[in-house]
Amino acid sequence: MNKPRALTLIALLALAACSREATPPPANASAMPPAASSPAPAGTPAATTPVVPVPASESAPAAKPATAKPDAAGGEDTALDRAAALPATASLPTGKWTVGTHYRPVMPAQPTDTAPGKVEVIEMFWYACPHCYTLDPYLETWRKSKAAYIDFRRVPVTWGDVHRSHARLFYTLQALGKEEALHSAVFGEMHDKKNYLFAQGDEKESISAQVAFAKAHGISESDFMNAYNSFSVQTNIQKADELMRRYKVEGVPLVTINGKYLTDVNMAGTPANVISIINDLAASEKRR
Repeated sequence: MNKPRALTLIALLALAACSREATPPPANASAMPPAASSPAPAGTPAATTPVVPVPASESAPAAKPATAKPDAAGGEDTALDRAAALPATASLPTGKWTVGTHYRPVMPAQPTDTAPGKVEVIEMFWYACPHCYTLDPYLETWRKSKAAYIDFRRVPVTWGDVHRSHARLFYTLQALGKEEALHSAVFGEMHDKKNYLFAQGDEKESISAQVAFAKAHGISESDFMNAYNSFSVQTNIQKADELMRRYKVEGVPLVTINGKYLTDVNMAGTPANVISIINDLAASEKRR
């Protein structure tokens, strides 16, 4: 791929919202108008490793507020309000968040994978997504000081080849006990150095790029490949597939709270609001 085309793909990736439709751009990619979204973080240094471009994705639609519909008695009500109703002892701060606008219920609610007395919070993400990259520092700060009853975990999306490749990288680092140490470093590699650790249609080159990243961070090639091909990593990929289906995930970053609610930056308005909504909904679940 020539340099202008590679730079065009990088620019499109930085502007695109991270939705499921991540497909290779047409031959005249340079003529494509950029998607309307938040710009990538500024101050990115020049690449120090070979750029492995990622297909740009289509913009995900912004969340729309729930619409009131007349009930059988002639008054106005909404299915969202009924589904998300909280008991008086677990209500959210009055007027702070609106169901259907800032968050919405999962219907039907999904089973969680956490111990009794804990509240599950899941972030569904994609390493190459600029919006996930922007949200990550907020989640990292929150993760270190969150309430003890919150059980937080990340789940990478597995929609297509590029997503599955990055998901396998995430679970490989997790299997090696390096998730906490290198999670932010992977984001930096892709968004600061523009090295996306993936080659479209070339699995061998994708693996080679990921091995080079691992070796640069003190992981031997043999250790990386043993984990990469392990049963635990394959099992986690399958679990991620199932979670994508259960929650009908069409865009990231997406956060679920105790299998009952979900929110994202579009709904919340800002990354800081996402954290506040997580805390408030998790607290309401804890009080139940």
